[in-house]
Amino acid sequence: MPQALPSDPILVFDIETVADVDAARRIYPQLAALNDADALSALTAIRTQEAGHDFMRLPLQRIVCISALYIKEGKLSLFSLTADKFNEKDILAKFFRAFSDIETLPQLISWNGSGFDIPVLIYRAMQYDLSAPWLFEEGERIKNMRFDNYVNRFHTRHLDLMDRFSQYGASRREAMDVVASLYGLPGKTDVDGSMVGDLVSKGDWQTLSIYCESDVMNTWLIYLRWLRLTGQLSSADFTAWQQQSHDYLVNYTQADGRARHQDFITDWSTAPDT
Repeated sequence: MPQALPSDPILVFDIETVADVDAARRIYPQLAALNDADALSALTAIRTQEAGHDFMRLPLQRIVCISALYIKEGKLSLFSLTADKFNEKDILAKFFRAFSDIETLPQLISWNGSGFDIPVLIYRAMQYDLSAPWLFEEGERIKNMRFDNYVNRFHTRHLDLMDRFSQYGASRREAMDVVASLYGLPGKTDVDGSMVGDLVSKGDWQTLSIYCESDVMNTWLIYLRWLRLTGQLSSADFTAWQQQSHDYLVNYTQADGRARHQDFITDWSTAPDT
């Protein structure tokens, strides 16, 4: 067992979204009379005209998957909350449970979580009767969170690796796929974010959740390198945590007994720098 990590527990997370056509009808009245397919096409055209690209405004990003890796007392647990099993409110509520106990608040790790994931969580959660006070606490009720909270960009309770690596925007922010590939990690495989809508339309939730979990694992393995760089892990413990993560994925099997992340394992195992 490698040495304990500097923060425990740790929650590494990522979300996947699709355009919320129903909400868009409330913002763009011209979509009201269109069926879903035509409304989505029209919404895409509107967004392209507005912004020069078809990436939807954050409030119109409906969450269809949250994947997370939870590390506590040296044990790893990788899981996904997907829209084939839960509605959006329940996905959010289950994710927010990680922040329900002030005594066990996790260290939160993301890649572009400050720029995308957290704002989407806020916009979407406020449509429902949900509350996650400690996720947004800034010291009014818990004094010691004044200088150690998830909200402040320069605090580390939520470590957005993309933001941190760019020195908070002083240099160019890089895609996780680029950084992961640099370090010999799998990065993106056969799926990328542009394919999420099609996967949801086809009901291919397994491919979607595996993709989202792969992003989480890449983020986790990059975080281990950050801990080594900043002197929070020894070389031996860095290697041990990598090996434990690899072993966990090997034993993380599907109903048919096959490794759920075999492609990730193969790409990682054959990489030049493991």
